[in-house]
Amino acid sequence: MTMQVFFELNNNPNLSLCLGFFDGVHQGHKVVLKNAVNLAKQNSIKSAVITFKEHPLCYLQNRTPQYIISFEDRLKMFEQQGIDYVYVLDFDENIADIIAIDYLKNIIIKNFSPQFITTGFNHYFGANKQGDASFLRFYQDEFGYKFYEIPPITFNNTLISSTKIRQMISVGETELLPDLLGSYFYIKGRVITGNRIGRTLSFPTANIKYPKDIIKLSKGVYAAYTEIDGKTYHSIVNLGFRPTIDTEHSLLLETYLIDFNENIYDKDIKISFIKKIRDEQKFASLPDLKSQLVRDENFALEFFEKNKL
Repeated sequence: MTMQVFFELNNNPNLSLCLGFFDGVHQGHKVVLKNAVNLAKQNSIKSAVITFKEHPLCYLQNRTPQYIISFEDRLKMFEQQGIDYVYVLDFDENIADIIAIDYLKNIIIKNFSPQFITTGFNHYFGANKQGDASFLRFYQDEFGYKFYEIPPITFNNTLISSTKIRQMISVGETELLPDLLGSYFYIKGRVITGNRIGRTLSFPTANIKYPKDIIKLSKGVYAAYTEIDGKTYHSIVNLGFRPTIDTEHSLLLETYLIDFNENIYDKDIKISFIKKIRDEQKFASLPDLKSQLVRDENFALEFFEKNKL
C-alpha cells in the first residue's frame, strides 16, 4: 500500500502513532519510526506519523526555516520506513496555545484512539512544552494506549540529533554524517546557465541555486557525488561567492563532474557532499585558480580511491 498523506485531521482509529518533526529522518528518528511500524505489523493495524510542515520554532520564534532535508524528502523517507499514513498539521496559534491535555484529548484521542504512541525521549507538545514522555506515560491507562519512549540513540558516544547534524553541516564536517544521518548531506536542484568560465579552465561545471530553506553548508570545495538520471559521478563541488571571478557576490553551488562531458542544462541533479577539501579562497589570476583546481581534483581522486568510494 502506498503511504497516504493528509493535511487535515480525520477519524482514523486504532493506529500505532509516532509523534515528531523528524528533520533529516536521521538514525535516531528511524528507531522511533520503526518501533511504530513494528507495533502496527505485530498487531495487524496501521502506522501513522503526526508531524508539522514547518518546524514549530519558525512560528514561535519567527525563524527562517533551515532544514536538513526538504519537506518532500521527509515524506519519502517516512514511506521508506514503512509508515502507512502521515498527518501534516499547520503549527499556528491554535496549536501553539493549546495545553498538553487538550492536545492529547482533542487531537490525538478524539481522532485516532491509538493503540500505541511512540516518541523520542526529547519530544514535547502543548503550550510551554507541558507534554512530554512522562506525560504520555501517565495518561496511557486513562486513554487506553500503550506508550513507548525511545531513549537517546548515540554513535561513538555522540548523541544523534538534528541539532548535532545541523552543527556538523554548518562547519563542513560532512565525512562522518552517514553514521548519524544515514546518508551524506545532499542538495537537489535544476542546472542553470552559468558564466561558462569553468570551461575556459577545462573545468566545466553544472550550477544550481542553493535552496533557501535548507541549512547552509560551510563554504568551500568538497569531494562529492553528483547524481544525474540515476547515475552517480565523482565530482568536485564549490560552494561560495567565487571571489576570483565573480564581482556580484552571489552564493552559488557549482559541481565539476570528473570524466563527464554532456549537456545537462535544465536537468535535475543531486549533489552529496563527501569531504571538505579546503575553504573558499581568492586567487591572484585564473591560471592560479586552474592550478588549484587540478590539485583539488587529484586530492578528490586519491580520497575516493583510498576509501573505496
